[in-house]
Amino acid sequence: MKIALMDSGIGLLAATAAVRRLRPDADLVLSLDPDGMPWGVRTLDDLIQRATHVAEAAAAHRPDALIIGCNTATVHALATLRTRLEPGIPVIGTVPAIKPAAAGGGPVAIWATPATTGSTYQRGLIEEFAGGVSVAEVPCYGLAEAVEHADEDAINAAVAAAAALTPDDVTTVVLGCTHYELVAERIRAAVQRPGNPPLVLHGSAGAVAAQALRRIGELPAPEADATGTLTVLLSGREGSLPAPALAYDEGKLLRAVTPAS
Repeated sequence: MKIALMDSGIGLLAATAAVRRLRPDADLVLSLDPDGMPWGVRTLDDLIQRATHVAEAAAAHRPDALIIGCNTATVHALATLRTRLEPGIPVIGTVPAIKPAAAGGGPVAIWATPATTGSTYQRGLIEEFAGGVSVAEVPCYGLAEAVEHADEDAINAAVAAAAALTPDDVTTVVLGCTHYELVAERIRAAVQRPGNPPLVLHGSAGAVAAQALRRIGELPAPEADATGTLTVLLSGREGSLPAPALAYDEGKLLRAVTPAS
């Protein structure tokens, strides 16, 4: 099988690694947009145009499914991409894990980009899935950008700043941007308060990977031989993983278990 993932940058690594763990025999196509990133600051029409270009570059490789490994692109471009590509290629979006986080009680904090924090989209998810649960929306200034460039000092500063905005009684954090899953343990260490129960983190990567397999009628087979190949597209051009990707465990996993081409 072949599964494609798309994003403006390396935020798709978490979902990619989740797919690789579930099906090490799956061929992977990663479609990134270094020429157009970041997408979050673009106009709506421009963002949809960039996302469509990246999706169609992936679709040219005839994947069985396409995962949008980006919360922002999911919000604004999912409907467009489904119209263009389905039913031939199922398109799976990435939604913040607010529902399972709220099911655990609370209080809950949602770490997200400043553009997403307080947005109609996120407030709608909170209203739909987190009624009766205390929810704090935490804007994470500069964190996605710092993760994208593997800038250690900037990551530490952004995590510390967001942790300072997180209420002390929070027991659960939703990682509302796919980039944040790459530094999940740093977030856990920054938010965990002495005397509080162990902090619970909710990302989307595992659920998205599992949903992709369901959409194409496949089952997890983590014991399968690691025969899956890796193709990387950079704004439509075939290339290799950006160097910052190898600063994270997810990027190292892809290099370790991908056959040499």
